[in-house]
Parts: sequence; C-alpha cells; structure tokens
Amino acid sequence: MKGPGPVSLALTSLVISHFRSHRLARLELDGRPVAIFGPNGAGKTNILEAVSLFSPGRGLRGAPAAEMARRPDAIGWKLAGRVASLGQVHEVETWSEGGAARKVRIDGKVAGQLALGRVARVLWLVPAMDRLWIEGAEGRRRFLDRAALSFDPTHAEAVLTYEKAMRERNRLLKEQVRDPGWYAALEAQMAAAGQRVHEGRLRTVEALEEAQARAETAFPVAALRLVQSEGEMPGDEAALRQALAESRPRDMAAGRALVGPHRTDLRGSYAAKGVPAEQCSTGEQKALLVSLILANARALAARMGAPPILLLDEVAAHLDADRRAALYDEICALGAQAWMTGTGPELFGELGDRAQNVEVIDAGGESVTRLRG
Repeated sequence: MKGPGPVSLALTSLVISHFRSHRLARLELDGRPVAIFGPNGAGKTNILEAVSLFSPGRGLRGAPAAEMARRPDAIGWKLAGRVASLGQVHEVETWSEGGAARKVRIDGKVAGQLALGRVARVLWLVPAMDRLWIEGAEGRRRFLDRAALSFDPTHAEAVLTYEKAMRERNRLLKEQVRDPGWYAALEAQMAAAGQRVHEGRLRTVEALEEAQARAETAFPVAALRLVQSEGEMPGDEAALRQALAESRPRDMAAGRALVGPHRTDLRGSYAAKGVPAEQCSTGEQKALLVSLILANARALAARMGAPPILLLDEVAAHLDADRRAALYDEICALGAQAWMTGTGPELFGELGDRAQNVEVIDAGGESVTRLRG
C-alpha cells in the first residue's frame, strides 16, 4: 500500500501486454472520464475488457483467461495498473500464463480475485446487454448478480457455491439416485448459499430503486421486481431446504432442480408510463439500462464514499444527442471515471475538456493507442 492519493476511485495508469489485439499499450490518466474512439474492430472494447479485470470475475465478456491472449503469440497476457482508491494508491497486476486461470497481485503481494473488490468497484454496460429485457431470465440474473457483487464482493462466492451444489444434485437426479442421504448434504449447501444469493438480490433491487428515487435525472426510472418462474421463493434457509427435499420426486422426473434462486427472474418497467420494459422501444430500453447503471453507481458512491469506475461500450448507440449530453453531465456530476467507446470523437464533443481522449487504430492487426489529451 502506497501513500495517500485523491479521495476518489480511478485507474490512473494502465499497461496492457499481449492482451487481445494489444501487443503493448500504456496509458497515464488523471481520473477524468476517458473517451476512446476509433473504427470498428480497432480494439476499443478490448481496453474496456482489460479495465474490467481489475474487479473479480471473468470481466465484461465473461471469457476464460486463455481466450484473452493475443494471437498468434499465445504466450499469456498481463495487465498492470495504479488504482487511486479512497485516499490510497494500490499497484495492481493480473495475468495469465499458458492459458491458466488468471492470477492477481496487489501492492506486491499475491491475492485472490475477491481482494480486487476491496480495492476497486467496476460497473459496465455493453451492447450485448441491450437485449436484457427481451432475452431469457438467465441474462437478467447475471445482470442482477453483477450489481449485487458491486455492493458485496462475497456475493459471487455464494452464487458459485449454490451452482456447484446444484450441478452435483442434478447429476444425482439424472442418475435416478434415490438414497436421501446423498441429497441432504447438497441441499443443505444449496439452502445456505441460495438464501444468501436471494437476500443479496433483494437488497440490490432495494438499493437501485432507492438510488433512482433520490436522483433528479434525464433517464427514466425503472421499477423492478423479482419473480419466480413458478410459486414463490421459500422465505428462509430452513424453508428452502425443506422445499428442495419435498421437490425431489418432481425434480427427478425433470432431471433438474425446479425450486430455488436459479428460478428467479428480474422484471422491469418504465415507471412513469407503467409499461413493461420488454414492450418499450429500443431507445427506451437502453435508457432504462443506463438509469440502472447510474443508480448502481450513485448507491455505491453513497456507501463507499466514491463512485465506481464505469465502462460504457458504444454508449451513444440508441441515445439521442440530448440524452447523450445528459449522460455525460451525470457522469461528471457523480465524479466517476467512466471509460466510454465510440467510433468518432464527435460522439464525445459535449464532454469537452472534462474528459481525456484516447484514439485507437488498427495497424496491421495490432491495436495502437494514442492519448489525445
């Protein structure tokens, strides 16, 4: 841990080595928003993915470490950065060699990924999420769990524990194993972890709605609710354990668990209009998503004392000029370091000198970055 730094949260230095399309990129930053522009395929999103790996998990693409290595080199990759976080400065490195799971070092000491959540919080909005309201429930659960993780880094651990126990129980169900002793231990694990997951999701929905209600914003309020695909989520750990035990015959016929937090869906609506999000226009759906990301950031800022780092890929898509300008104003008012991508500098014109500009070009299959001020 280094000496005192600014009371904020920002990545002030980034070195990318043999990562995706980048052989080597170095950026020195001052905490302002970062506007990244360049043609499609130049490697802009790869920079955002690199920044996303300063938080726990697989990053904004959800890719395994082996896929992130630059081709055809495939010698592994490394990211290094200086994170100014709440009055302290941390040196963070993360890397993968030979396709192995990525490793983390913070201030010269090897650490687990969970430790990244204590140094930095990172939120992102990528084009694939534009289909959030019209895709299957699994995508909305991932979105909600990522938001929950931003508040509580241990949430991911609970999700992984639940899913691992559920997969093992599903295997027993498919093999028609009937000995209750085999199920009891797994169902106890599922109940304990599953209740943590469910409570984390409920707290997150409450935090997002509260943050939206407190803010004056140009973006519509998204009313949220959690629903189950059938029935209701059991009220506590003991009830969930009992529900799993009682559901064994039905689950055996289906070959999978039919009760639990993996059956939860996140539903949203345009509050002012009372219209379900999936029935809104493409632009309205995008605006609702932006509203949730901003609410997540505001809620984190209130709890942590600093807003998270925001990654907004092709953020101008489906936003008109007025909403785009409003988004930039809100980001700057929040004091967040937002990393944003677009095809041209004109998309960030409303930011003026409130942002640093980075140009990315493709030089014969290799991304080249240039800081433009």
